[in-house]
Amino acid sequence: MKDRELSKSIIHVLTHDAEHAYNYKQIAAVLGIKDPYVRKRIVTLLDQLKKDGQLDELQRGRYQIKNGAQELKGYIQFISKGGAFFIHPNIQKDIYIHPSNLNHALNGDKVLIKIVPFKGKSEGKVIKVLERTKKEFTGVIDGNKNVFFLIPDDKSAKTHFFIDRKNLNGAKKGQKVKTKFLSWPKHVKSPQVAVTEIIGNPGELNVEMNSILAEFGFPTKFPKRVLNEVDLIQEPNYNIESKKRKDFRSTTTFTIDPHDAKDFDDAISVSFLPSGHTEIGVHIADVGHYVKPDSYLDKEAFLRANSVYLVDRVIPMLPERLSNELCSLRPKEDKLTFSAVFELNDECQVISRWFGKTVIHSNHRFTYEEAQDIIEGKDGPFKDELLKVNQLAQKCRSTRLSNGALNVKSSEVRFRLDEEGEPIETVLKVSKEAHQLIEEFMLLANREVAMKLAKPEKSIKKGVNIFRIHDDPSEEKLNDLKLYLSAMGYQIIRKKNKPITYSLNKVMELAEKRGELDLISPMIIRAMSKAVYSIDNVGHYGLSFDYYTHFTSPIRRYADLIIHRSLIDFLAKNKINTDHKHFTHICNHISKMEKQAVEAERASIKYMQVKFLTKFIGKEFDGMISGLTEWGMYVELNENKCEGMIALKSLADDQYFFDSDTMTVTGYHDQKSFKVGQSIRVIVKKTDLYKRQIDFGLVSS
Repeated sequence: MKDRELSKSIIHVLTHDAEHAYNYKQIAAVLGIKDPYVRKRIVTLLDQLKKDGQLDELQRGRYQIKNGAQELKGYIQFISKGGAFFIHPNIQKDIYIHPSNLNHALNGDKVLIKIVPFKGKSEGKVIKVLERTKKEFTGVIDGNKNVFFLIPDDKSAKTHFFIDRKNLNGAKKGQKVKTKFLSWPKHVKSPQVAVTEIIGNPGELNVEMNSILAEFGFPTKFPKRVLNEVDLIQEPNYNIESKKRKDFRSTTTFTIDPHDAKDFDDAISVSFLPSGHTEIGVHIADVGHYVKPDSYLDKEAFLRANSVYLVDRVIPMLPERLSNELCSLRPKEDKLTFSAVFELNDECQVISRWFGKTVIHSNHRFTYEEAQDIIEGKDGPFKDELLKVNQLAQKCRSTRLSNGALNVKSSEVRFRLDEEGEPIETVLKVSKEAHQLIEEFMLLANREVAMKLAKPEKSIKKGVNIFRIHDDPSEEKLNDLKLYLSAMGYQIIRKKNKPITYSLNKVMELAEKRGELDLISPMIIRAMSKAVYSIDNVGHYGLSFDYYTHFTSPIRRYADLIIHRSLIDFLAKNKINTDHKHFTHICNHISKMEKQAVEAERASIKYMQVKFLTKFIGKEFDGMISGLTEWGMYVELNENKCEGMIALKSLADDQYFFDSDTMTVTGYHDQKSFKVGQSIRVIVKKTDLYKRQIDFGLVSS
């Protein structure tokens, strides 16, 4: 393709989607260009088209057709100080919207904005609310016998909601309720809602957890018509099914999962081949055998999009009979699976691969702890197989990291609960080789399935697919990260011919030695782009994969179920997907619901932290400053990893201010300063279960 033709193609892409900004990877993906040389030419041509006045470079490396950004459609996200940011996946730098320009928009709404000058800067102004993304709100009823309001749990909702007496539906002042949005008339101060469900009395554990689920849009029960459909599903005749599938029931197979898991959606089989190679089977629950397209069950799974894991419960994507029984790869039971089977050499290089429907029989169920004990030298069942699989996994991991994958290590804090669900202890979960073993083979299967569905092959047509993408970080976010790390005493030292991920991994290795990894890892993650689902494959930056999707968890992720269906059709040569609009809609929805599931999980953890520390009012703890803002210092306690805040106004010895340049909080008079990572001793002053807040006081530093 000549430069003139390539320039025309670039202009066509950007003109066709004039409100979006694209980088060269996204343009190459739309044009189906994989050739590295041609992709480099796109970079050069984009710069030339900008110089010629045909394109605007909205952010570094992201281009838009000239004058294409007069009006934009996207979503808004409120911020704690007031106002909001306009967010669009193809615009890297969010556009600020002043509170006076929100035009009755609520957090998360889909809106039409235009760019306007505001106090000498370019900002956004909401012209119209296109869609109320959130239609249900939870909260506590306040008011009197004449006027009632809902005080929402959602702190991003910067308004109270009016409830007409006729819309109380039996609810009373002080109760926690679920409501539905009715309207927000133009010249009325508050939006109007109606009570749809009385959740209960604030402070009760079950009420609060159900309230969190409702707040983030997740139901606690399955509709009757869905359960009726599930009741009609019969247990398969596995002997009959084995004649239609590849039979792995005589092959050594096991699962490795958390000790309290019930939904086992992946298993590993191991065979030692005469060639000296190893055959590893990654067997995934064949959810598609039971969940048929357009059934009530399928539609409900799509709406939920994923399972939600709160501190004390799991809200599954599929009803329990499927998630914990028919689809769960329990030990000593025949099960239907969809498998990716690999012949691997000792360097974990794929010699051959096979994909298809299978029947398996899991010989043993390991917990992570049991598998780790065997890896560390203890005797146990299937020791030779487990050690071989671990050896291969570590080879895969080493290769992946040397190719530029980001090695983010993080520790997860879990609560141990008593019989009433009260938090009595925190437990630190650390990822070890047993976790990495499963992770590496799931990554391998996901990558290989994505390549099978999408990597160009001669004379084989490939259609629209769902990818798990992770774009390159923006230079702006990387510069912010450099400032933060510098304030912490770290430097990102770029090494010639190595990606920046190599340097970031070195920073995390040093942080681990210093005992500051829990502070550094989250900041590196925040500097990265967010992983989402998309039909436009730009690769996965964090994993250093050109092709990646989700195939390995269809019990708990709807994306995986879609990929199973696509792969079945592709292998059978029945059809390929061509409906861009439909698959884009799926990607947008499941990305949104994944984000809400993560937020619900964090809210439940925060609630438990507050509940746990309520028993320690007045007690002192050692901690570390984990974040600084204009209004306070966030502190994470060493003993239990609970996080709270010291308000700057509570520091009586001086008047303190936050300096964003030096990333410190400093006193005006004596210049005493605090920085992230600094050890500190605090006292628990106050806990607020309703706001999910913990207030600390400074004892010493």
